[in-house]
Amino acid sequence: MRSNLKPAVISAVVVAILTGLLLGVRLDQQGTTLGLVGAGPDVYWKIAAAAAFLFFFNLFRDQLSALWKGLPGLPKAPAKLTSLGDKPALRRLFWCFMIAAAILWPFLSNRGGTDLGTLVLIYVMLGLGLNIVVGLAGLLDLGYVGFYAVGAYGYALMAMYFDVGFWTGLVIAGCLAALFGFLLGFPVLRLRGDYLAIVTLGFGEIIRILLNNMTWLTNGPNGIGGIPKPTLFGLEFSRRASEGMQSFHEFVGISYNSEHRVIFLYLLALLLVLITLFVINRLLRMPIGRAWEALREDEIACRALGINPTAVKLGAFTIGASFAGFAGCFFAARQGFISPESFTFIESAIILAIVVLGGMGSQIGVILAAIIMTILPEMAREFDEYRMLLFGLMMVLMMIWRPQGLLPMSRPHMELRT
Repeated sequence: MRSNLKPAVISAVVVAILTGLLLGVRLDQQGTTLGLVGAGPDVYWKIAAAAAFLFFFNLFRDQLSALWKGLPGLPKAPAKLTSLGDKPALRRLFWCFMIAAAILWPFLSNRGGTDLGTLVLIYVMLGLGLNIVVGLAGLLDLGYVGFYAVGAYGYALMAMYFDVGFWTGLVIAGCLAALFGFLLGFPVLRLRGDYLAIVTLGFGEIIRILLNNMTWLTNGPNGIGGIPKPTLFGLEFSRRASEGMQSFHEFVGISYNSEHRVIFLYLLALLLVLITLFVINRLLRMPIGRAWEALREDEIACRALGINPTAVKLGAFTIGASFAGFAGCFFAARQGFISPESFTFIESAIILAIVVLGGMGSQIGVILAAIIMTILPEMAREFDEYRMLLFGLMMVLMMIWRPQGLLPMSRPHMELRT
């Protein structure tokens, strides 16, 4: 216990300081002295309780660990049940069931649930794109939101200046984001680890600052509004169609309902996610997919095998960025308005947390983590001011008890029976 005293005190002090900053406590000069301002006594009690909890937890960490080991473990699934997941037919049946449930969701849910499902699908697409860079190629990217912003602003600017429609803008946004990913790949070819993370973080911040300051092009902090909505074969989901167009409800012969657009946007997002999954699965079966995994495991061994790490890194950044561009274009079309405030560093942190929480390289894990990271904040709106604190606590607990993620990527392996 005596050996744990110093770490317990340090952790309690750090938690008290960070919790105070999150809750708005700050130092202010009052005459010749400094005082704490920005919060009431109830906040100070919460800070003290958090610091005390962590202090005693670290102080009695060894006793708690021994107690935890003494508890009976969770029952394991039968071997026959776990072997069912290795059968391709059952795996295909599971995916068919998941897709069917996703298609039926907007017809069984209300408008709020459909909107939330669309937001989940956007984060799934972003998580799958970043999973290529981080989970498969092993390149830590903290500026992924920059590609997201490039896709969104690429479509918005094309629509504003050149009257480009959504489907053309979707292709342009993906190609533009891929170009930026290719250009970012060059400076980071010789970097790894923390240095790579710093460079990518700087890239994301540079994009956001440029969008804020280039008022002559991007309208700066005021953002861009009036972004065209997606259409279905030229049919608009509005009460009155624009000149030369036709509305969906008039073409079908039904009364206008604003939920038709919400359902269409959800199904469009689902289609983009399915295309993303199909492309990534095909890439994993190609030599470039094997090269990504080789680069992640050992770059020196990768070179020894005759694989060019330069081409592998550039491919990972380019392909991963293109999916962020697609997601950004869809986000801009769905919202109808974008501003630099939608593409802050916290977005990159959330997308990276989705990849880590789900399991590095695992696609089903990324989907599950995106659902959790999107739905839980909506369910806990009354704890909005503690959202980041709960978010950090969840990630710490994951690193302690399940560092491989919720559903880690399964790789082919052989076992010797004894």
